[in-house]
Amino acid sequence: MEYTVRDVTIYYEIHGSGMPVLMIHGWSPDHRLMKGCMEPIFQSMDTPWQRIYFDLPGMGRTRGQPWITGTDQMLSLILEFIDRIIPNQHFVVAGESYGGYLARGVIKERAALVDGLLLICPTAIQETYKDNAPALQVLERDEEFLNSLSEEDRQYFEGINVIQNKRVWERFREDILPGLKLADYAFLEKSLGQQVPYTVNVDLIEKPYRQPTLMVMGRQDSVVGYRDHWQLIENYPRASFVILDKAGHNLQIEQDILFNALVKEWLGRVLAETR
Repeated sequence: MEYTVRDVTIYYEIHGSGMPVLMIHGWSPDHRLMKGCMEPIFQSMDTPWQRIYFDLPGMGRTRGQPWITGTDQMLSLILEFIDRIIPNQHFVVAGESYGGYLARGVIKERAALVDGLLLICPTAIQETYKDNAPALQVLERDEEFLNSLSEEDRQYFEGINVIQNKRVWERFREDILPGLKLADYAFLEKSLGQQVPYTVNVDLIEKPYRQPTLMVMGRQDSVVGYRDHWQLIENYPRASFVILDKAGHNLQIEQDILFNALVKEWLGRVLAETR
């Protein structure tokens, strides 16, 4: 489906019915990143949830526009999309990486309507996350399998994953790689990239967000790290704060069994608060 907000035609998909869950993917992949890791969880549950997946501007099937010159404009567009697709409804937010940064913007602006928050490898503090992220450390590597990949695919795969084997590759190929190949990198660099940090501190909120929250990070995440995230914890008195070993920036596919269990537990907490 498509919905036009201002001059941006946003591609989105809705699956199921019930409490809306807005899924915000990270920088350069598309909605398939969130759909790939979240749909198996929801499909294994009996409780009803309405899952809303969409492509951010410049990614997937949503084209960027020159006026989106930073995260302030991106958040404004997302808030308009929310207000039109699920007007005046309570909902849940799940964000990955840059999507986690945007999700915290949604909390800052719409906290009274958000009944739960999931942050997967979220960008924490824009100014320091690169300095505080560890170097890429590969903990499991199948060289014979890697040699079977094309040079292009191998470069995409090896550049970020801590576990480099066929199992993780198959998830990476389905959930993440298609978006990486579709992304409009000129837009990301020249337009959105002009002002990536918010112009105000997104984590300076009026009062703590007291709804069930899950923050899950990878111990070997070489993109955003995990050290900065603890500085945010007092904003979320109901947060589980989890750092998984043998997990990088794609922990949802590298440590999928643990990830699934954590997300199910979080969803259970959300339901318990809303019934």
